[in-house]
Amino acid sequence: MEKTKKRKLNISFNSDIDLQTDSAETKDSESSGKSKSSNSSKGQLWEFIALATIPIVLVFGNSMLVPGLPEMQRELGISKFQSSLIITIFSLAAGLFIPIIGYLSDRYGRKIIIIPALIIYGAAGILAGFGAIWNSFAVIITARAIQGLAAAGTAPIAMALVGDLYDGGTESKALGLIEASNGAGKVLSPIIGSLLMLIVWYASFFAFPVFCALSLLAVIFMIKESKQSSKQELGKYLGKIKGIFKEKGRWLITAFFAGSLGLFILFGVLFYLSNILEDKPYHIDGVKKGLILAIPLLGMVITSYTTGSLIKKKGLLIRWLMNIGLLAMTLSLAATLFFFNNIYVFIGLLTVSCIGTGMLLPCLNTMITGAVEKSERGMITSLYNSLRFLGVAAGPPLFGWMMDKSDHVVFITVSSLSLVALGFVFFLIKPPRRIG
Repeated sequence: MEKTKKRKLNISFNSDIDLQTDSAETKDSESSGKSKSSNSSKGQLWEFIALATIPIVLVFGNSMLVPGLPEMQRELGISKFQSSLIITIFSLAAGLFIPIIGYLSDRYGRKIIIIPALIIYGAAGILAGFGAIWNSFAVIITARAIQGLAAAGTAPIAMALVGDLYDGGTESKALGLIEASNGAGKVLSPIIGSLLMLIVWYASFFAFPVFCALSLLAVIFMIKESKQSSKQELGKYLGKIKGIFKEKGRWLITAFFAGSLGLFILFGVLFYLSNILEDKPYHIDGVKKGLILAIPLLGMVITSYTTGSLIKKKGLLIRWLMNIGLLAMTLSLAATLFFFNNIYVFIGLLTVSCIGTGMLLPCLNTMITGAVEKSERGMITSLYNSLRFLGVAAGPPLFGWMMDKSDHVVFITVSSLSLVALGFVFFLIKPPRRIG
C-alpha cells in the first residue's frame, strides 16, 4: 500500500490553448517578417523617390530654359551664340568641377555633398533672376556658372549613391530610374518653362529654388546613408583610379565617349528644334512649342526606365541594347536628311533617335557603376558625368554654328558621329555575362 501511495501519476496535457499559442506565435513571426519586408519595400520606395528628384532638379537647370532662349535673345539684345552660352557655361562649369566633387564624396560621404549643392543651386537661380531684371547678361552668366558648380554635386553623386545603397537587379532598376527621371525632367521642363514664360520670360530662374527645396527635403529625410569607411590618402586614391583605367580603360573610355555623345546630340537637337519651330514656316512658340519638344524626350524616358528594369546585371542583354540603341540613333539621324520639309516625320525620326539614347544610357550607367569598388565609385562616375556634361555644353553652340552652315551639315555630322560610336562600342565593349 505504501508503495502504491508513493507512486505519482504523471499526466501530461497538450492543451488546445498551448497549441493556439504556438500557432499564434508562428503567425506573429510570419506577419512580423512580412511587416519588416513591407516596411523595407516602403522605405526603398521613398528612397527611390528622393533619388529621382535629384536628376530632375539638375535637368530643370538647363532644359527649362531652352524654350525661352529665343525670347532672351530679343529681350537682352544678344546673339544666338550668346544665348547658347546660358546652357554651355552651366554645363562646362559642372563638367570641370565634377571630378573634384567625386573625390570629396568618396572621402566624406554622398549626402554631405548633395545637400549644400542643392542649396547653392537654388540660391544661384535667384541671382540669375535678378540679373534678368537688371538686364545684365554678365550677372546671368556668372549665376549660371555658380549653378554649374553646384550641379556637380547633385545627379553625378546620386549615381554613386545608388551604387552604395543597392546591389544586383535593384541597383540596375534604381539606375534606370535615375536615367528615366533625368529624361522625365527633360520632358516636363520645356512645358514648365513655356508655362512660366507666360508670366515673364525670366520666371524660370526664380522657380529653381522651389524645386531645389523639395529635393533637399526629400534627400534629408528619405535617404539613409551608411557611414563612410576610413578616408584614403589622395596619392593612394589616385593610384587606385589609375589602376582601374590601366585594367579597364579600353571599354571605360569608350563608354564615356558614347554617353557624352548621346547627350551632345540630345541637347543639340533640342536647341535646333527650339529655334526652327519659331521660324518660318512654323511660327510655333509658347506652350505648344514646349509640348512638341517633349515628344522625343518622352520616348527616351519610357525606354530608359524599361531598359533599367530589364537589364538587371545581364551582360549579354546590355551589349545587345547598347548596339541596337546606337544603330537606331545612326539610322534615324541619317534619315532626317530626307525629311526636313515634313515636320511630322522629322519629329518622329528624332523620337526614334531619343529612344536609342534611352536604350544606351542605362546600360552604360550599370556597367560603369558595377566596374569599381564603392571607395572609388564616386570618382569614376564623376569622370563619366563630367564628360556627359561637356557633351551637353558643346551641343547648343556647335549645333548653332552648324545651323548657320546648313541643316544638312548638322545631321550628316551627328549621324556620322553615332556611327563611329557604334563601331567603338561594338568592338571594344564586351561585358561579361554578369556585371559586377
